[in-house]
Amino acid sequence: MSVETVDTLVVGAGQAGVAMSEHLTRCGIPHLVLERARIAERWRSARWDSLVANGPAWHDRFPGLEFDAFDGDAFVPKEAVADYFVAYAEQFDAPIRCGVEVTGVRPLDGRPGFHVDTSQGPMEARNVIAATGAFQTPVIPAIIPAEAGVTQIHSNAYHNPGELPAGGVLVVGAGSSGVQIAEELLAAGRRVFLSVGPHDRPPRSYRGRDFVWWLGVLGKWDMQAQAPGTEHVTIAVSGARGGETIDFRRLASHGMTLTGRALSWQDGVLTFAPDLAETIARGDANYLSLLDEADAYVARNGLDLPEEPEARRFLPDPACVTDPLTELDLAAAGVSTVIWATGYTSDFRWLDVAAFDESGRPRHQRGVSSEPGIYFLGLPWLSGRGSSFIWGVWHDAKYIADHILTRRSYLDYHQARQARDGLAAPQPSAASSEAAAV
Repeated sequence: MSVETVDTLVVGAGQAGVAMSEHLTRCGIPHLVLERARIAERWRSARWDSLVANGPAWHDRFPGLEFDAFDGDAFVPKEAVADYFVAYAEQFDAPIRCGVEVTGVRPLDGRPGFHVDTSQGPMEARNVIAATGAFQTPVIPAIIPAEAGVTQIHSNAYHNPGELPAGGVLVVGAGSSGVQIAEELLAAGRRVFLSVGPHDRPPRSYRGRDFVWWLGVLGKWDMQAQAPGTEHVTIAVSGARGGETIDFRRLASHGMTLTGRALSWQDGVLTFAPDLAETIARGDANYLSLLDEADAYVARNGLDLPEEPEARRFLPDPACVTDPLTELDLAAAGVSTVIWATGYTSDFRWLDVAAFDESGRPRHQRGVSSEPGIYFLGLPWLSGRGSSFIWGVWHDAKYIADHILTRRSYLDYHQARQARDGLAAPQPSAASSEAAAV
């Protein structure tokens, strides 16, 4: 069987893969992007129907294309976001091959590069970039047994209230996904319980500027993960209904019941941690700290931005906070569905390379792994706080493309030196010998 060869193989054609392809194209690096479904598939099929981007259109985009059909301060619906990446890839004729799944990658024996198994046959690549992102395998904690008599789904399988069984809903997880889904269900007339865990709670906007602007001028997008575990702190922010600050007290005042973290299950009863008030207070502190920094920035730079004292006024703590539930009998409360908005874990089992630590996490510096020729793109905190966002992944991809280009120059020098010293016949560069593959 013939083996297709390519200099650089990109696995995944979501926002990370499209960004990577643009930078590789600019660097003149022959490459191929393999996508098992469609471009930006997860935006289309692994998100709920009403989802919009969590950042405004002026900010959550790549530098080379705007969302022409939307105002810069609008929050773009998910289908339009997916269409945006398709259009972006078409701008530079990205070499994307859809409907091909990569099932295995392993080093070649005795020579640089990797053997790649795909659903359409084997390949060889000098470099492999895992651009499959962080949202690969949904995480559902093993708390409620499958035979408990309640429907359990992950947030990635939720589409709209009409698809759920009749009855109340418990949403576990109070990040952007959990809160938006819970609020949508409440508006649809469902009885809703929301299990709230640790989170950061920025204002959607303050003094006339969106929080993404504040994070930019305050230098917070470049922050590194401060300590083990902090890279996974949930950010509770929403672009729904034109963008709004997530306010748990307001949700409770509208009829939602808040609880602490879900802990255990026994005989139909779910137990919650008695930490709700403390969790809400920590989120408030995070919120107020950003307001303080923003006010100081305005004063220091003499900006003409209107004061907003009402942003510091909170509703009274609702009864579910002052006297929190520690147990909930789901059947007695009429809860028929549990939605786990509990995040994802990465799945790199297809990468049989020396690029992981003992716990299976990628070993890398800004996406450059400990295995030469293997790269990661699209992971949270890959280079900083901005790595999880559309624009951040674009800048991370540029760094990786530059690294590959520099590494190629060393290999080209090696071949030229061998030829000059008469140790081996000169070898054609990967750029010329493998261009036909793309």
